[in-house]
Amino acid sequence: MPSFGTIKADTLTHSTAGSLATNFVVNGSAKAWVKFDGSVSTPAALDSLNHSSITDSATGNYVNNITNAMSNANYCMSTAGEHDGGTHASFGEYNHDSPNTTTASKVDYHNNSGNAVDVGNAGQVVHGDLA
Repeated sequence: MPSFGTIKADTLTHSTAGSLATNFVVNGSAKAWVKFDGSVSTPAALDSLNHSSITDSATGNYVNNITNAMSNANYCMSTAGEHDGGTHASFGEYNHDSPNTTTASKVDYHNNSGNAVDVGNAGQVVHGDLA
């Protein structure tokens, strides 16, 4: 089998769209993401990148486990979801009682009244540096 080498480049140039420094590609790309259904008894990932499993800790509280660790726990995580069959949006926030680690991001989902809700169609994206 042939071996594959390494391509090193500081800039990517498109024929009509201009140029971009590669550090924006490396630093700006999502390092992990998951789309999941948390409304079932065992939360299920529907699709993902760099994601190993989901733990359902309580109503509206999920731990998304990352396969390849982040370099530190100060990464940025964004999340959103819906509940009641998609008729209501919910909002997610970092779980303040259990701070994120380099291998897991913890999030709580609430409805507009502030009540914890399980989400059926949810997603989470992680940006930061891999270890």
